Amino acid sequence: MKPEQTTAAFSNDETRWNAVSGRDSSADGAFFYAVRTTGVFCRPSCASRPPRRENVEFFDTPQQAESAGYRACKRCQPGSLSRELAIVERACKVLDADPQQRLTLAQLSNAVHVSPFHLQRLFSRVVGVSPRQYQAARRADALRGALQRGDDVTRATHDAGFGSTSRMYDAAPAELGMTPSIYRRKGAGLIVHYATAQTALGIVLVAATAKGICKIAFGDDPAALEADLAQELSEAERIEDKGRLAPFIAQIDAYLRGKREHFDLPLDISATAFQQRVWDALRRIPYGQTRSYTDIAETLGSPRAVRAVANACASNPVALAIPCHRVVHKDGALAGYRWGTARKVALLSAEKEHREEAPHEAVDAGVLS
Repeated sequence: MKPEQTTAAFSNDETRWNAVSGRDSSADGAFFYAVRTTGVFCRPSCASRPPRRENVEFFDTPQQAESAGYRACKRCQPGSLSRELAIVERACKVLDADPQQRLTLAQLSNAVHVSPFHLQRLFSRVVGVSPRQYQAARRADALRGALQRGDDVTRATHDAGFGSTSRMYDAAPAELGMTPSIYRRKGAGLIVHYATAQTALGIVLVAATAKGICKIAFGDDPAALEADLAQELSEAERIEDKGRLAPFIAQIDAYLRGKREHFDLPLDISATAFQQRVWDALRRIPYGQTRSYTDIAETLGSPRAVRAVANACASNPVALAIPCHRVVHKDGALAGYRWGTARKVALLSAEKEHREEAPHEAVDAGVLS
């Protein structure tokens, strides 16, 4: 997440006060708060004694707070934060200027006038991924855009900054989820088998390529779920095949009935580097337990990437297999859920109820061919 995106997320006094009350580190740098009774201004995450709301006013920059007569808190040192964010913002602008360039960490650090070690640490903490991963994501965006415009693969490869088509094809499975030519044709040539079934959570749709499950979605209407799949892969050959998908649906049914705690599903899903790290962390949350977005961000070593973690959870294409339903707000309140908050409540309640029971893993995982 870029610094300007963080700023936009805290654009009014209500969201800012909530961030201060929760000592939300993801808000650091987006704004600063000052306390009239002490004459001090701080970062939102400052660990000092919580102020009373009527004594607080907000500022966009440390300079504004100082001009209003406030002095910087010695505990959280808010003045240094704005300098750190400025460094990262400059680095992002350098990387955004030309997606074809492939800058080393040393070259990027020279461009923003800080040491490579310092830049790597700051960039990863603020953005949530390393400069190298950021560049890879920018190249993937450029490649995706060129293919969607209808450019041929060779030209799209060059415009996206890949040194050769072989290098691009090595990266494509992780960045596009399919080969570039198939992506450009909106799934043309790709065979996707799918099936729907009634479950305790409503209708489930499971779709799979030859490599593995590419979609698990819940809804109330089979036709609506099938329409969503058709929109995502409008040119793919979509084949309804209940028999082929039955073993996987059986796993889902057993899970929802508390008969198993883990899945054995082959997955075929694409992800950015950061999404993959988040999804791996979600799979490590024990059955029947929850973690906050802040917990996940801290686990990844990127405590300021809370909103980026939330975005990664929201983009999860395979419900249950990647248990994004186990992530809640820092105060324990339920966050949104792609397939409906009521389903999230039901899932968490069922897991809590069954977590003391021994899981039964007898359901066949099935094999895709």
